[in-house]
Amino acid sequence: MDPTSLQRLVFLTSLLSCSTNQARLTVTPSSSQIFRDERVSLRCEDASDGWTVRRNTSIDNSAECEDWGRSAGSSCTISSMDPLESGVYWCESTEGSTSNTITITVSGGSVILQSPVLPVMEGDDVTLTCRTKMADPPSADFYKDGVSIRTESDGHMTLLHVSRSDEGLYKCSVQSKGESPESRLSVSEKPTTTSSPMTSTMDPPTASSLLPASSSPCAQERATGSDLSVSMAMNPSTHAEQGLDDDYDDVMSAVTTEHQF
Repeated sequence: MDPTSLQRLVFLTSLLSCSTNQARLTVTPSSSQIFRDERVSLRCEDASDGWTVRRNTSIDNSAECEDWGRSAGSSCTISSMDPLESGVYWCESTEGSTSNTITITVSGGSVILQSPVLPVMEGDDVTLTCRTKMADPPSADFYKDGVSIRTESDGHMTLLHVSRSDEGLYKCSVQSKGESPESRLSVSEKPTTTSSPMTSTMDPPTASSLLPASSSPCAQERATGSDLSVSMAMNPSTHAEQGLDDDYDDVMSAVTTEHQF
């Protein structure tokens, strides 16, 4: 077997151990800011077995849920949050695959800003809510990047048809109560649809496109998405014409079965 075929064989074999199911972290309540002592639940959605919630805070680094919360499968609950638990949270599999990250700020003050924990889609409407520990939302002043932009009598500010220009750091303040911490609002570009369907006549992947960019095949799969698997599954006859041996063909068959489209 030539060196290029061997590299492909090793890489494809490693791909079989990578999860095709990319987890997504969600948090309840769905807010980037919460008050001290509030209960928070984090969940790795669309996850297979072996995923857990991890975090980086001022008191721990890449720590698993079992070290700081109550774990139940791919979920994690913190019964009473502390400001020291402010930080970045994510899901991670046993193979090292990771989900999106969520930044949570735990406030010991009297005012917080409820804002989306994940990037919002360009063109959507977004509502920011200024909360105090009172039952009803108060009249509040809203700020973007330190500049006052609006006062709302009910504590809710809605941004219509958001665009990239709406990205920034937002906070709110309530008279005699104080102001919230800042939270970043991120806007993601609306995905475009492609009119050119993939066909079996597409060019076969080059050797450089198949080789991992790092020592972790799972990391390479996350970087390139599922396109690599699609390309491989749709061109088995091309690889056979290149004279790859039976071992490589067996792995190709396994990958095709693993990534059915």
